Amino acid sequence: MIRVAAAGDLHVGADMAGTYRARLGQLARQADVFLVAGDLTRHGTVEEGLVAAGELRDLGVPVVAVLGNHDYHSDQEDGICEVLRDAGVTVLEGGGTVVECDGMRLGVAGGKGFGGGFEGRCASDFGEPEMKAFVRHTKSFADRLGTALLELDADVLVSLTHYAPAEDTLEGEPPEIYPFLGSYLMGEAIDAAGPALAIHGHAHKGTEKGMTQGGVRVRNVALPVIQHAYALYCLDAAEAAGAAGAGRAEERVSAW
Repeated sequence: MIRVAAAGDLHVGADMAGTYRARLGQLARQADVFLVAGDLTRHGTVEEGLVAAGELRDLGVPVVAVLGNHDYHSDQEDGICEVLRDAGVTVLEGGGTVVECDGMRLGVAGGKGFGGGFEGRCASDFGEPEMKAFVRHTKSFADRLGTALLELDADVLVSLTHYAPAEDTLEGEPPEIYPFLGSYLMGEAIDAAGPALAIHGHAHKGTEKGMTQGGVRVRNVALPVIQHAYALYCLDAAEAAGAAGAGRAEERVSAW
């Protein structure tokens, strides 16, 4: 088993140093890796990024993160990435990484993602340049996510985004804002690669558990949803490989 701890939407501020870290005391005993699904900061400043970096530094397990929309708000996302990486956090944006977990290889591909909506109720790259740019941004990311997942050489694959790749985990949010919470294009890219799990955040009023159209398990790990410091997902590498990439790994879920 590979034990994956995950959380998103930490929203740390300059006044919160040590607050989230105090809740992670058991992490190294319970997990092999910690995945952070974006919105590490409130307003996307480097000052807040330094606080987030302090919360995630030297936790005893590898930490892989993506940024969220809040982390872009002040146009300081590059600085936030820099301080996170200086703290030993792997930050993804359309790429992938492989983490060694007790003799097995966990491949994680991801990035922030973007919106656009879901089949039957989605935006299209037609009309004004602004609308075309909106949809093309999501298409570009979905292409990079799919390529990164397919190129990873690992025993188990996980997708990590901030925006949602499926609408199941948005249940509880107003349907009118679904197009701003995720996109089916990411779901299609995930289905093509067949990871064992797709993790996201962003939807604070959503639901933890869902599934893509192709049957990949999706988990919304926004802190307001999981109501714990992190959720823990145990993925069976043998069953994941035996499913021929169809994302059918056995999963046991606990929250801490």
